[in-house]
Amino acid sequence: MKFATYIADGDEFYGAITDDGAINLKTHFQRCPSLYDVIARGGFEELEEAARGFHVSHRDFTYLPPLPNARRILCVGVNFPNRNAEYKDGSDQPQYMSLFPRFVSGFTGHEQPLVRPPESHKLDYEGEMAIVIGKSGRRITEADAYDHICALTLCNEGTIRDWVRHAKFNVTQGKNWDRSAAMGPWLVPFTDPKQIDEARITTHVNGGLRQEDELSRMMFPIRKQIAYISTFMTLQPGDIIVTGTPTGAGARLDPPQFLKPGDTVEVTIEGIGTLRNGVIDE
Repeated sequence: MKFATYIADGDEFYGAITDDGAINLKTHFQRCPSLYDVIARGGFEELEEAARGFHVSHRDFTYLPPLPNARRILCVGVNFPNRNAEYKDGSDQPQYMSLFPRFVSGFTGHEQPLVRPPESHKLDYEGEMAIVIGKSGRRITEADAYDHICALTLCNEGTIRDWVRHAKFNVTQGKNWDRSAAMGPWLVPFTDPKQIDEARITTHVNGGLRQEDELSRMMFPIRKQIAYISTFMTLQPGDIIVTGTPTGAGARLDPPQFLKPGDTVEVTIEGIGTLRNGVIDE
C-alpha cells in the first residue's frame, strides 16, 4: 500500500493510492489533520487496515510532498565512494558524515515542476532515498536502527550549485530555494530490511541515465545514519532523513549539465516507485 498527501476539489487530503485513484483517509482519522500527525501519534500501521473499508474518493488530484508539514528534514551529503572522488580534492573517505538541514518549503510534489530561480541557473538534480522515522529514540544502536523507520519515499534533492559555495562551511543557502527539490510520490511502509539493503536507485534526465547505484555501497549506511544522528538529537516520529545521492549529478559532468525549463527528471527505486518532475523558471 502507498500513502500520499494530495489536493483535490480545492482541499488537502491524505490517504491510500491505488491504481484507480486515491482513498481519502483524513475523514477516518479525524484527530489527525495530516499524515504527519498520523505518524506522530503512532497510527501509521493503521492506515492500510483503514483503507480496506473505503472506496476510491478522488480520481483527479495533485500530489503534495508526502509530509508537507514535516518539522525536521536532515540530509546526508557525499555518501557514495564515487561521489567523494567526484570532488577531485584528493580527500580520503571522511570519518564522519556530512549533514545539513532542508526545510519543507524547498520541496514540491510528484509531477509538479522544480523551480529555477532568476538569481542562478545552476539548478542540479540529486536522486535519493528518504526515510521517515516512526518511533522516537536517542543514542539508537545500529542493530536497532531499522526498528525506528516507518516508511520510505523518494527525493530529488535539487541544489542551486553556486549558492552552496557562498560561505566556507555552509551549504544551507543552495539547498533551500523554494520548490527547488521534490519528494514523493508517496510513502511506502518499511516492512523488510531488503527494501533498503537491496535497493538500487536511478536518476534519468529526459530519458537519459545520469545516476545509478546500490544503497549497499553507501559510505555511511542508513543504520549508521540513524545511530549517528540520534547521538546528538532525539529522533522523533515524522522526522525525515534524506540519505545521500550517487555519482552523476549535473555539476560533475564534463561539461556540467544543469537543469533547464522543459527538462524532466525521474528518480526510481524498485518497490517504491518513480518521482517525476519537470522544470520551469520562476
